[in-house]
Amino acid sequence: MKHTPEKVDNRVKQYRVKAGLSQSALAELVGLKRQGIYDIESGRYLPNTGVALKLARHLGCRVEDLFYETVSETDLPLVMGEDGLPDEGRVSVVKIRDRLVVYPVDGRFTFPSLLQPADGVFLQGRGQIRFFSPDTALDQTILITGCDPAFSLLAAHAARIEPKLQMRCRFGSTHAAMERLALGKTHLAGVHLHNPPGEEANVALARRNLNRTGALVMGFSLMEEGLMVSRDNPLNIRTAADLADSGIRFVNREPGAALRGLLDELLAGSGIPVTAVSGYDTLVHGHNQGAQMIAFGMADAALGLRPVAQAFDLDFVPLAEVRCDLVVPADLVNMPGIQIILDALQGRGFRDELSLLPGYSQKKTGTTIAAF
Repeated sequence: MKHTPEKVDNRVKQYRVKAGLSQSALAELVGLKRQGIYDIESGRYLPNTGVALKLARHLGCRVEDLFYETVSETDLPLVMGEDGLPDEGRVSVVKIRDRLVVYPVDGRFTFPSLLQPADGVFLQGRGQIRFFSPDTALDQTILITGCDPAFSLLAAHAARIEPKLQMRCRFGSTHAAMERLALGKTHLAGVHLHNPPGEEANVALARRNLNRTGALVMGFSLMEEGLMVSRDNPLNIRTAADLADSGIRFVNREPGAALRGLLDELLAGSGIPVTAVSGYDTLVHGHNQGAQMIAFGMADAALGLRPVAQAFDLDFVPLAEVRCDLVVPADLVNMPGIQIILDALQGRGFRDELSLLPGYSQKKTGTTIAAF
């Protein structure tokens, strides 16, 4: 297999223009001549670490936002594993003999729910666990609880840094995830509450639950939240208030889910009682369950995220954007496994893939929101 040589590319010009700086102005700030900035932007000159740090500081970004390795390409022939592969987008690639076979990561032939492998068997009568393998690496297994489906992407990128690391993802609403974190039943929690004026709701929730241990709150994603509806939106659902229209079958999230809280706020703001929404008390536990109800014709609308709607061939009505944060108890921050996950979170590769998800942004990914 032949690979093209890797090279370092840059986005200095894009960030300079965004900051409203000329080449001369930026050169003066970092101690170079204008020609030096021109050579950097054109790829003729790769600056040293000191200059790169100065550029990042004056352009309000990180060094890896400015400079990155271009992805290696291969001369092996590509074969589409299925019809209907989009022109661009995320794909899964396998090498079979001398060809690369490419599959879409979404679509009708992906497993919506895989059987999960177990580590062992719980022997209730003896209060013991019989492990399937004596090499079970519990010290290299990290559990995250939350409901952002992009957690699985973070797990994959962390495993590329350290193949022995296992990052397990377990579903839980924002409040359920934080409760388990406070009880020591998970290493990390994903939370995404909506901020009232002048308050960081995720940070406030973390402080209430972890005031004794302290915590690190890191930005994970910015994501669109909204209503998943049937393809082409036949009932013309445009707002949360439309759920009160006669004939619309809605399925709700469980109490404690941040999306349910958003819906309650929007309905109250429109002066609509929850009793006016048919199906308000019909509950599903997660985005996928709501999407399945619509796909099977058992509901007309459900709360969820744009990439989940797309995976089930549904349409999506955006209602709000929210920031999802990762919360780590202070005494667990220095665990080797968690350090690897935080490294992956701040890595260029993960943030690039996250930005490719429909309805997602990586503007706050990897930034420290709070530490206490």
